[in-house]
Amino acid sequence: MYAVIELMGQQLRVGKDDKVVVNRMKPAKSKTIKVDKVLFGKKGNSYFIGEPYVKDAYVECEILGDKRLKKVIAFKYRDRKSSQSKRGHRQDVTELKVKDIHFAAASKPAEKE
Repeated sequence: MYAVIELMGQQLRVGKDDKVVVNRMKPAKSKTIKVDKVLFGKKGNSYFIGEPYVKDAYVECEILGDKRLKKVIAFKYRDRKSSQSKRGHRQDVTELKVKDIHFAAASKPAEKE
């Protein structure tokens, strides 16, 4: 069972107990979030296709915490110009763990051809 969700401007393929890293989220009051923007899902032999989102489907995620990724260095060197520049950047991210994926029982799965 897996789902393709839209979160923080990214489309992610997630399964149960997966850990995903997204751009830093605003601090939440609770340690769990409910993502209801499910674009596609598969459960057993059933496929759920959204138009654009699957109706009454959601993914429960637990917020593990915020962290910073490894530093990325952008170095520019201009040959014969006596010019160079160096910049570093560390991205702020939030780590999530997928607890469960829910699809509505009333929604009809897409038939396999």
